[in-house]
Amino acid sequence: MPITRRMLLATTAALPVLRAAHAAGTVASAPPAAPQRPVTDNIFGTRITDPYRWMETPHSAEFMAYLKAQGAYARSVFDRIPGRDKLAQAIAHYTGGLTGTRNPQAAGGKLFLEVRPAKAETYKLTVRDLPDGQPRILLDPEAGAAGKKRAINYWQVSPDGARVAFGMSEAGSEDASLRFVESATARVLPDTISRAQFGGPSWSDDNQSVAFNRLSGTDRTALDYYSRSVNWLHKLGTPESQDVKLLAQGEYASVPLNDIEAPFVSFTPGSGIALASIQNGVQNELTLYTAPANELGKPGTPWKCVCTEKDKITNVTQRGDELYLLTYDGAPRYKLLRTSAAKPAVKSAVTVVPESEYLLDAPLAARDAIYLTGRDSRGLGVLRRLMKDGTIERLSLPMEGSINSPYADPTQDGIWFQLASWTKAPILCRCGADGKIVTTDFAPPAPYDTTDYESETVLVPARDGVHVPLSILYKKGAPRDGARPTIITAYGSYGLSIDPEFASRYFAWLDLGGVFAVAHVRGGGELGRAWYEAGRKETKPNTWHDLIDCAEYMIAQKWTSPKTLGIEGTSAGGITVGRALTERPDLFAVVFSRVGVSNAARSEFSPNGPPNVPEFGSVKDPKTAHALLAMDALHHVKKGTIYPSVVLTTGLQDPRVSPWEPGKMAAALQASGSPNPVVLRVESEGGHGIGSTRSQFDDEYADLFAFALWRMGDPRFQPKSG
Repeated sequence: MPITRRMLLATTAALPVLRAAHAAGTVASAPPAAPQRPVTDNIFGTRITDPYRWMETPHSAEFMAYLKAQGAYARSVFDRIPGRDKLAQAIAHYTGGLTGTRNPQAAGGKLFLEVRPAKAETYKLTVRDLPDGQPRILLDPEAGAAGKKRAINYWQVSPDGARVAFGMSEAGSEDASLRFVESATARVLPDTISRAQFGGPSWSDDNQSVAFNRLSGTDRTALDYYSRSVNWLHKLGTPESQDVKLLAQGEYASVPLNDIEAPFVSFTPGSGIALASIQNGVQNELTLYTAPANELGKPGTPWKCVCTEKDKITNVTQRGDELYLLTYDGAPRYKLLRTSAAKPAVKSAVTVVPESEYLLDAPLAARDAIYLTGRDSRGLGVLRRLMKDGTIERLSLPMEGSINSPYADPTQDGIWFQLASWTKAPILCRCGADGKIVTTDFAPPAPYDTTDYESETVLVPARDGVHVPLSILYKKGAPRDGARPTIITAYGSYGLSIDPEFASRYFAWLDLGGVFAVAHVRGGGELGRAWYEAGRKETKPNTWHDLIDCAEYMIAQKWTSPKTLGIEGTSAGGITVGRALTERPDLFAVVFSRVGVSNAARSEFSPNGPPNVPEFGSVKDPKTAHALLAMDALHHVKKGTIYPSVVLTTGLQDPRVSPWEPGKMAAALQASGSPNPVVLRVESEGGHGIGSTRSQFDDEYADLFAFALWRMGDPRFQPKSG
């Protein structure tokens, strides 16, 4: 299975708070005052002064002490809010009763599935014999962890189902090593290969060897940590020194690679032709090559170019000698091309699925058909399939919602996938060659009634006349009195979309009279390629303007008011909420920036910065430098401005957004003179949120919701004076 940018961009950012930062009975009365040591840059004629550049020194004692003090202050703030612990119990009621499932894979007559049992903390990798065998646990991150927080980052089953290649990391670092486990015995093999953060393992047809990506850098704080990665072939039972180099910078003249391009080689069962996918940082467009699988690793491997970035290919699937390429070239809602893997020619590739009313997300090759996931005009999932005779059939889904975790294998008929909606728990489905979709019982229904919750999607007219989809979730009968506590979340980067998912943690918020909304702003992928391009680089202001316009719509429609309105953004969503905060501080009561990009003009000087240059641009490039300055929230903070109450979060092991970004933003807001609280929530054993346990997610949301209700004036959440 070729690596996709969605794998590289996977974020589930939710962080537990640092709880042991202060002794019982003591309260941090104020956040620490950060020293100001101004550094001035001249960026193509614009002079920018940064008072907090000193924070960019990785793991300096001064910065670590600053973060610890910020974490202590944040904890003291949250702990003083009455109702916070009761709210945490309510959230745990909704999340703890669920059995979570994700990422099905089938091989060797077995189904492999990540499962988080009811009340469990982490997802475990399970296996069961099909059709109705009992599940067994293959990998449990909690087993033998000695209290450390561990998570499975990725995994791939061998074609015969006998083994699983996997990566596991600690403390949210995502710093995974490649390991292997036997499906019959659950025995973890001794083979261990470090620096396999993205891995992307792909098994050869003999079930004995795995191609994988390995980082070359060893210093996680270095600017070039993600540069010049290499794809290797490892044979089970052999020492790492005998691994065969398949692709690397300078290895083959026919496959040129720049520093941040990461090679991923994949094998397709029964094909005999290997596919190399070159990922240029987080860029959408792929460069692809093919070569005979039996020629890999040899001098002069005959790699043939399938496409380059200029061909606008964003996804690929393979079946035998057939390559199916997803492209937006002349088709902003995407179309599907077919060419030969042995003799690729994208310029003469045949269009087999033309652009249509349905947004085409991804093709997946199965033996009986090419399955096509997508969305309709309402943002709801659509499943179609391209039959071998060229006909396209739309399949009837058992419920309306979004399609997640689709899996198909070119040697097997059908597809596995999950369906979920805002108010209905995920169900695991299987579609066979007959086109009938069966709902499995592998994920039991939610043990509580959700019929009291409603959702609707409206189109909000933005300031330039474009209509922005806005999903609204609320409890039946919620009055439109202009006073509903409301949180709007938004993202708007990389062409990724926020699709409907079961909003279990938000049910506790709705029960308290709150409203939850999702602004599907430009820069995301909800409405296709044009929607993405309309919120990227020079057009990035549309992203936060859309959020502002959606907020004003919620106020105009009497859902809420500036006194009871909050916004939330995670990771790159920190740009969205950060600039909405600095552009319209009068519009919001509360702002949550979770592991958020807050200093966009300096992001590229962090280890994960160079891979993100294709998405946001570079301050070294006059074409994008001023766009980066425009999206930099830190440099738009002004003294003397009354800002909303703000919570920022970070994890010390975060490999994606360096802690100094939220650290700087917290310092700037705290020094602005605004009377409202600004807290920086710090997790010493967490990262970007990937790998957080269920309780850690619950703990975070209890803090955020309680903080919001306090600042929005809910009498149940007002701390006692003094």
